[in-house]
Amino acid sequence: MHYIYIVECRDKTLYTGYTVDLDKRIKAHNTNKGAKYTRGRTPVILKYYEEFDNKSDAMKRESQIKKLKRVKKLMLFK
Repeated sequence: MHYIYIVECRDKTLYTGYTVDLDKRIKAHNTNKGAKYTRGRTPVILKYYEEFDNKSDAMKRESQIKKLKRVKKLMLFK
């Protein structure tokens, strides 16, 4: 499986990413081994994710979500 996800950082900012192992990726973020953006903003909390059968579809969706304004991202999971 391929996943796109949104985490909320300690400072309430949102980070959107892609992975094939969601649990491992969230743990990586929370041990400062994930994205540079989330380092120093831990802990992060998984707020939203979508599953895909292939990487191409997941990457397209990640790109779409990254273009959304914060309020639209919040609407995905509130």
